[in-house]
Amino acid sequence: MEKPLEITFRGLDPSDAIENNIRERASKLERFFSDIMSMQVVVEAPHKHQHKGKHYRVLIDIMVPEKEIVANRSPDDNAAHEDAYVAIRDAFEAAQRQLEAYRDRRTGNVKARG
Repeated sequence: MEKPLEITFRGLDPSDAIENNIRERASKLERFFSDIMSMQVVVEAPHKHQHKGKHYRVLIDIMVPEKEIVANRSPDDNAAHEDAYVAIRDAFEAAQRQLEAYRDRRTGNVKARG
């Protein structure tokens, strides 16, 4: 990704593999929507719950012209988020859907209700 990309790890050690996965997904989003001005991704492993495994939370904050898009996948959203890569995938898919809606609104390509 040529635009500023900031990756933050909270509650877990930084991982080159996770960072590379995020960079690849961010690059794909940029190819999809070239107006991205900056992107911040936070991967968080909350403290371990007493009866549940560690669920990862991923937050993506994307700045585009005239708007800030925030995609968030929290531990309670999906039990599969015990895998950081699944949480990352789901957050980037949510971000892409929001970018598509943003692009459609900007270009006037909005579906008619009915």
